[in-house]
Amino acid sequence: MPKEATRPANEGLTPPRRPTLTLLIVDDSRLHRRMLASSLSGSEYRVIEAGSAEEALILCRTDPPDIILSDWMMPGLSGLDLCARVRSFGDDRYIYFIVLTAKRGKDEIAMALQSGADDFLTKPVSPDELLARLHAAARVVRIERELVLRSREACRAASDLQRLDDALNRDLAEARKLQLSLVPRGSARLAGGSVSYLLQPSGPVGGDLVGGFPISDTRHGVFSLDISGHGVASALVAARVSGWLTGGDPGKNVALERRGGRVVMRRPDMVCARLNRMFLSEFQTDHYATVILAEVDFDSGRVDLCQAGHPHPILVRADGRQDSAGQGGMPVGLIEDAAFETVSVSLFPGDRLLIHSDGVTECPDPGGGLLGEDGLARLVARHWRAPGRGLLKALRGELAAMLEGSDPPDDVSMAVIDRAPA
Repeated sequence: MPKEATRPANEGLTPPRRPTLTLLIVDDSRLHRRMLASSLSGSEYRVIEAGSAEEALILCRTDPPDIILSDWMMPGLSGLDLCARVRSFGDDRYIYFIVLTAKRGKDEIAMALQSGADDFLTKPVSPDELLARLHAAARVVRIERELVLRSREACRAASDLQRLDDALNRDLAEARKLQLSLVPRGSARLAGGSVSYLLQPSGPVGGDLVGGFPISDTRHGVFSLDISGHGVASALVAARVSGWLTGGDPGKNVALERRGGRVVMRRPDMVCARLNRMFLSEFQTDHYATVILAEVDFDSGRVDLCQAGHPHPILVRADGRQDSAGQGGMPVGLIEDAAFETVSVSLFPGDRLLIHSDGVTECPDPGGGLLGEDGLARLVARHWRAPGRGLLKALRGELAAMLEGSDPPDDVSMAVIDRAPA
């Protein structure tokens, strides 16, 4: 059986009709207007007429044309006067202007073009030349109309994007407030000492968080988190992880447990191992976290801490001498079965332990380098006598001076554990 012939997909379809353009013929001679209009009979143009430039100006407002074909010499306003008035409208809808004249001199042609005319025709006009000039004008007008349409669409799109950007910035500003609200305000004061915190995201929100939780009247838990990456995703991960370490309820804080009828903190390395398992289980992303988790006993001055990829804390003695604490270790959420270790530090009366993220040591200096551990040690030596929160504010001021008003390239977070003087 022979195959049925396949008809073209577009067979029988009428091509889209181009919009009709309006042509305004301006001439004080009714006969000349009629002759020009009759030569365009059956063309694609809707023809309207004006017997003077003044009448044409009214039509330009009430029935705006796309093209004007105007005689030069007319009583009252001339064709060039009309052209100048049309150009002064300032509308975004361009009107193509053709001057019709018996003049042939170059100076007259130049005068017409300088007045804003797009083209000119010399009398007498042949119908073929008239149609050819009008077709050329129509191409220009349609291209201009398309450009205006696309420009408007682009402006609308830009306006929509600006509204979305404004809404996003408002949301980010609220998110920043929310993230900063997760950091304890002021200092946590216990019998025998205090803990102070500082957070400065590098953008609206960041991946650093610092905080603490109560264990007893003299014991306090402290954590510092630095989630890899920047921005909203890192901030969400940081908020989630900090939620695992918030509050004094062992049912909600994975670092705490009940033992013998009282709340105690699990060994920091065991908590980090648990965080590592939870991190790998919950987050299907490439994020990981550097962590310091510490239990502070202000009564004895003992600090048990686990350092999981975080920079070494700085131990500042009561006389200003400095030393580093911690043994390093793998970050949380990087590999399964990572091993963590708890180390102990003794804080004597008047001693303090400064915990910081790498956003501090990696702060750029005016010379093009980085602050580094030695630079941070110099800043600490300059301000070590300041009380806990005062020390953090002084360090933040030093970093701000280095950045000369710019935002830090990485999140800056710090916590300082102060044991009260004897």
